[in-house]
Amino acid sequence: MTHGPASPVRERAAGSGEALPGLLRILPDRDLGAVPALVVLFLIWVVFGIVNPAFLSAENLVNLTLQSAPTGMIALGVVIVLLVGQIDLSVGSVSGLAAAVVGVTTGLHDWPVGVGILLALAVGVLVGLGYGFCATRLGLPSLVLTLAGLLVLAGVQLRVLGPQGSINLPFESRLVWFAQQGFLPPLVAWALVVLTVAAVAASQWVRRSRRVRAGLPSISLAQFAGRTAALAALLSATVAYLGTARGIGYPVVLFVSLVALVDVALRRTRWGRSVRAVGGDRRSALLAGVAVRRTTVSCFIACSTLAALGGVLAAGRLAAANQGTGGAETYLTAIAAAVIGGTSLFGGRGSAWSALVGVLVITSISSGLTLLDLDTASRYIVTGLVLALALAADTHLRAGPDRPDLASGIRGRGGRPWW
Repeated sequence: MTHGPASPVRERAAGSGEALPGLLRILPDRDLGAVPALVVLFLIWVVFGIVNPAFLSAENLVNLTLQSAPTGMIALGVVIVLLVGQIDLSVGSVSGLAAAVVGVTTGLHDWPVGVGILLALAVGVLVGLGYGFCATRLGLPSLVLTLAGLLVLAGVQLRVLGPQGSINLPFESRLVWFAQQGFLPPLVAWALVVLTVAAVAASQWVRRSRRVRAGLPSISLAQFAGRTAALAALLSATVAYLGTARGIGYPVVLFVSLVALVDVALRRTRWGRSVRAVGGDRRSALLAGVAVRRTTVSCFIACSTLAALGGVLAAGRLAAANQGTGGAETYLTAIAAAVIGGTSLFGGRGSAWSALVGVLVITSISSGLTLLDLDTASRYIVTGLVLALALAADTHLRAGPDRPDLASGIRGRGGRPWW
């Protein structure tokens, strides 16, 4: 199977002789990103809205966004580590251990909340650093390495929680208030809408101007105005509708802000280009002078740290840390959200926004089936079917020399394991 004609950007990069931009040639031309997941999300909302109108009520959507934030935070880390061609199966255990650390330090020993959160995040950093060292220096496959880490960290979580197995956080804790009762004041929410639309429009305008001066294809003024108007309408409708209930929670603002920050880092920084280059073809990236080991270690650290932050938010939302926090369902849901959102399991393709879209799909399925009074088994079956469809789409969109051989579990090029 052959690839389609290369874009002018790819041709220019190929002819420039620059090492890193030249790696763009190995990235797939057909990347629909999160568009399929957005279509699925739209259909889910339409179907559940017709079957049970309570699904689309402002109060239910507020709850849905609050439920999405902790898992979405973990899924964002999974997206980063998948982009570099690795995987982390222990994100659930990392989040559970971080929740236990916060619970013990603030609930039992009355440490300041900020100190407990920083200690929990430090645990995530150390775990990611250990994974990165073992994967890059010792050559251990991340699939088995993080599976072992899942068991070890789950045991450490039980040790930290102690014989009681559950620690309640005081409701007057700032963490609990932030996760449960903290909502943007209406004026602040509308100010953020204006600032976001202005920032995105300015960024698009600068990018368009640079492409016009360079003689590259760019969006027309009508397209620029249409995209800006669509973004403004979407954000305004969201703020106005959710504002009829409790509004937009602080955890949701934190999650979306981190998604936007990671998105900018992946698209506009040398680190982000290195991540995609390593995930697209590790050997070519190494020959091009990319710091493969350093990039891989940084992705493991980012993944574990975000998992720890997700665990902290989960503890605040539940006002407790227990043995079930960060259980097996957590890492499965986070990985499923990343893949359903459009991140490739084979590295090099995806975006930070896929974590947001993917977790909204999974949480919407869970919320809709709960409103229909269906059991957990039905939720697992439906989520599994959606994940299978996302994986099938990823496999066929990846068609080409790098298309993975699912029957043998190896890549087409070089026959190397993909984890």
